[in-house]
Amino acid sequence: MSAYAVIETGGKQYKVSEGDVLTIERLEAEVGGNVTFDKVLAVAGDAGLSVGEAAGSTAVQAEVLEHFRGPKLIAFKKKRRKGYKRRVGHRQELTKVKITGLA
Repeated sequence: MSAYAVIETGGKQYKVSEGDVLTIERLEAEVGGNVTFDKVLAVAGDAGLSVGEAAGSTAVQAEVLEHFRGPKLIAFKKKRRKGYKRRVGHRQELTKVKITGLA
């Protein structure tokens, strides 16, 4: 059984193993730098599954690969026969990280 952890970042939860590459919300870290995810919700390994406070003492290490922007999303509202149209665009700022270790 391969070891994995469930981490929370950017308001979302991710199941990660060593060597995984994730696209997550923008982190304040330099490209090539290391990041530690302290909010670990669960850890599974040879000893079994640890959840909650037992998993909270574990940290997940990751390397920042790149910062980029996601695809452009368009929100368009219209009310027919009223002359009301509204167009708003959005692009999410993202970070790509590679999981280097579960400690």
